[in-house]
Amino acid sequence: MSELIRFETTGGHIVVETADEEGVRRVSRKGLTDVARRFGEVLAEVEVAAADALESFRSGRLRPDQIEIEFGVKLNAEAGALIAKTSTEGQLTVKLTWSSGPPPGDAG
Repeated sequence: MSELIRFETTGGHIVVETADEEGVRRVSRKGLTDVARRFGEVLAEVEVAAADALESFRSGRLRPDQIEIEFGVKLNAEAGALIAKTSTEGQLTVKLTWSSGPPPGDAG
């Protein structure tokens, strides 16, 4: 059974349908849980995680021409945003691409 959680935004609220979380206290009889944190705060944490992952691949020795990082985000009334899991592990997909040209810094 799913539940509804409501985040405050700068323009009002956003309601998100989530999987029913065991132990989450509902604040109304309608099954709607108000989250104390703003939606933007939750997404800012996702942005920081994405930036850290991107910087890790940019500063490494592989030096790809393009980096694509994809991960699922699960919204939770108590924790905010979590990396969504598939089966029992978290999900993170990384795609690194190199052009057919010479590597950066190669003179010849």
